[in-house]
Formats: sequence, structure tokens, C-alpha cells
Amino acid sequence: MKPVWLIAWAAALLLVAVWTFTPKTPDVAPVADGKPYGSDEPYLIDARKLWRKAAMTALDNAWSSRCGEARKDFIAGLYFYYYNREGQNELYPRLHGKPGADYIATVWSSADDKRIDRLTQEAYARGYLKPDDLGAGADKLVAVIVKDERVIGTGCAG
Repeated sequence: MKPVWLIAWAAALLLVAVWTFTPKTPDVAPVADGKPYGSDEPYLIDARKLWRKAAMTALDNAWSSRCGEARKDFIAGLYFYYYNREGQNELYPRLHGKPGADYIATVWSSADDKRIDRLTQEAYARGYLKPDDLGAGADKLVAVIVKDERVIGTGCAG
């Protein structure tokens, strides 16, 4: 397994562990605190860098690496990136209100994010990717990103 995948996987497992073992609060809608982000933001900044790197690695590899046995690495790199991006796009406005929504929209609109979106659109148009390939938690955002694209290729089938 490539080191970048191992790091991305470790970051994802760390987040799942934190979410799993933190004390549960009653099912009451959170009240926006009016801050743009919480105290764990420094860790999330580093995690976003890893998720971007994993996605860029997956998208920069040769087209042939999107088929066969290597396909799982391609999908994993995109999944970690879009899963976390989609989750943060939903969570920050809920926890922090408008300042959180504005902050997270800015965070996920860097030049690297725009490049990842463009390359994802290209992979979709060439038939190498469908939003459903990424599964729940990442598929909605990818569907929005590729909605105006037309599939012109057959990907691994052709």
C-alpha cells in the first residue's frame, strides 16, 4: 500500500474513532455558536492536506490505473477527499451558522480543490467514474460536481 493511502486511511480512522468514542449528546439540534470553526480546526487543516494529496495522487496516475486491481486505490483516494468535504460542508453551517458556512466554503475552494473537481469531471466524462462508485457520504457532492458533464467515453469497458 502506498504511504499516502496509509496516511489518508489513518486520518480517516482517527476521525471515526473520535466520532465514535466522544460522549453522545441528546438528539437536540445544535445551536450555531457564531464562530467560524471549533478548537479542533488545526488538526482538520492538516487532514485536509492529506485528503487533497490522496485525491491528487489518484487523479494524476495513468488512466490505466483506474481499472482492474488498481481501481480500488483510485476510488479510495477520491472517497476520502469527497466524503470529508461533503461532511464538513454539512456540519460547519449546522455547528457554526453563517460564519461556519462561509469559512468552510472558502476552505474547500482552493486552487487544488478546483483542480480535483475538474479532473473528477474529466474522469466522469471519460467513463472512469460514477458518483455511486464512491458510496454514501461522497456520492451526493460528486453528483453535483459532474451534473453538467456528458459521458463520452467507456472507461474501463473500452
